[in-house]
Amino acid sequence: MADIITPKRGFSKNEFEERVSKAQKIMHEHKLDAIFVTTPHNIRYFTGFDSQFWESPTRPWFVVIPAEGKPIAVIPEIGEPGMKSTWIEDVRTWKAPNPKDDGISLLSSTLEPLAKRFGKIGAELGREMSLRMPVIDLIKLKESIQPEIVDASTAIWDMRMIKTSAEINHINYICNIASEAYEALPNNLAIGDTEREAVRKLRIDIAKRGADATPFMAGISGQGGVSQIVCGPNDRVLGKGDVLFIDTGSTYDGYFCDFDRNYAFGEISSEVERIHETLWLATEAGIKAAVPGATTDEVWIAMNTIIQEAGAIGNNVGRLGHGLGLQLTEPPSHRPGDNTLIVENMVLTIEPCMEYAPNKMIVHEENIAITKDGSKLLTKRAPRQMPIIK
Repeated sequence: MADIITPKRGFSKNEFEERVSKAQKIMHEHKLDAIFVTTPHNIRYFTGFDSQFWESPTRPWFVVIPAEGKPIAVIPEIGEPGMKSTWIEDVRTWKAPNPKDDGISLLSSTLEPLAKRFGKIGAELGREMSLRMPVIDLIKLKESIQPEIVDASTAIWDMRMIKTSAEINHINYICNIASEAYEALPNNLAIGDTEREAVRKLRIDIAKRGADATPFMAGISGQGGVSQIVCGPNDRVLGKGDVLFIDTGSTYDGYFCDFDRNYAFGEISSEVERIHETLWLATEAGIKAAVPGATTDEVWIAMNTIIQEAGAIGNNVGRLGHGLGLQLTEPPSHRPGDNTLIVENMVLTIEPCMEYAPNKMIVHEENIAITKDGSKLLTKRAPRQMPIIK
């Protein structure tokens, strides 16, 4: 890790003020008087607040971003000391849990005066968003205030898709940690290991190198490739002719990396070598296509053209990469019809996938940041030849 400095944890008050200012400009464009967010990643984005207490679903939490002024936290009393340790000054609390009124009357009285211009309050109602509150409480909230509650997911993603330099530094750091662990892994693998054992070795090494957590680590194997990439690991024993696919979503200070590596065991067939080379070249094409002014459709075409020419028979993943940040996957998606304009400071995954025979699939993935003139690789590029574990 000599080539990268460990980023300071957390962000400055100025950074959060800039995020809110940007959000308020976007809210004006979307004709929103305020938005309220409920999920850990959106609350963290605006406040810097984080807690392992998110594992408890008993109490809802709310942070309100008004069209003018500073954010307002409307939270259970138990969270007041933690929230007041952030840059948020206006913290309003209720005694919770209280199923009859778990913060809804307090949230209503906070939101009602803010709807001065458009009569609309935004919430996490749309795609790749969720509300961390009971649906019945959302219904109560709608009935208790005059302004209309509308979907703000597009506005929120407009805020979050373009990262600050500090956010990119965080992602770059965790990408380096995972890259070095991937490079070291072949020295710790052997024929006879199970998928679960291989994944555990990588998870431990990533933690030792400085990751905070690894919420996602898929490990799947099969003869000459894998049939799927979302379930696993299990106790399957790795043997001669197997390909082991490991995909990690590890975090540093809340920010994810998301990329995979493939390892052959005992030997590698000429066909697997060909598919691996195809995907390596498709990744190169995707990286080169991901420049300011291009679209996600164009990035998809750059990769898919190479994959199809190599004889792909399918791709059940449905896309060839996506956004990355406080969540493992974020908009946009490299897929036909997404058509998102790529701009400077987006962070994207480049993820060509190829099913070359029934139930035999290989996937490559790298993480990049969009720069003024092109893109910067955040991960250490996968080896052009698949490592072979003897």
